[in-house]
Amino acid sequence: MAAPAAELIADDLAPGDLAVASGDWSGLRLERIRSPHHPLFEPLYARLWREFGPRGEMETRAVIADRLGWRPQQPVNHHALLYEMVAARRGAAIVGLRDHTAIVPCPPHRRDHPGQVIVHLSHVIVEPPLRGSGLSGWLRALPIQAGRECAAAAGEPPRQRTTLVAEMEHPDGVSPMIMARLRSYERAGFLAIDPDEVHYVQPDFRPAADIERSAVQPVPLLLVVRRVGRESERTISGTEVREIVQALYTMFGVHVRADHMAPLWGLCDHLPGPGETIALRPPLH
Repeated sequence: MAAPAAELIADDLAPGDLAVASGDWSGLRLERIRSPHHPLFEPLYARLWREFGPRGEMETRAVIADRLGWRPQQPVNHHALLYEMVAARRGAAIVGLRDHTAIVPCPPHRRDHPGQVIVHLSHVIVEPPLRGSGLSGWLRALPIQAGRECAAAAGEPPRQRTTLVAEMEHPDGVSPMIMARLRSYERAGFLAIDPDEVHYVQPDFRPAADIERSAVQPVPLLLVVRRVGRESERTISGTEVREIVQALYTMFGVHVRADHMAPLWGLCDHLPGPGETIALRPPLH
């Protein structure tokens, strides 16, 4: 799928990342990968696998290659999907990379709740030469462009709301990697959906044979969101939470067996409903 060039759009930055717009980014080049035949696909996938594969946090190459074939014009279970990788380069060197999926629940929408674009933030890496430079702020904002493109390709109006959502480990106070990631997103202005009210779990990504030996073991995670343009709001409706979770499960369900997804879909019955509101709070509080 041909992709428009990615841009550094200051208006898309999270509130806590606005300062990075004043930096000198003239030598930075962004490339979007939309096909497994792109020359950067193999090195980007290898880098992501090296970082996240040993921790069981990276999908197989076959799954990622298939995701690159998703087209918003061909909805999956009433959701338009658009997956991409983005590489940030200085010269020939890749200094940062990420992947994400834009998900647009297709109409009709409720009259009291306009549709939204949900962008799942999968993986991100900033390489040592640019750590602390502010590049991470841009990499948090770039997925908004994929969201806009997905909505337009699906025939949705430009008034769509955009919500960036990341699945993160619950803070344990001791694991440096977990605490640093949560701290970074908190400083940017992302908020956690109160886990006491929304018990979210990620699918069990282990090989099917392992799952068959031990039963499905979903992974409890924290949903951390940025509702673009609504970052100061400290509550979220039950309707919106359901739409986010159902969008994520639809995305995962393309490659996770239906019987392995069934317990998660069952949990959706216990999510807050219309008329309920849920607190949003800083991820570390």
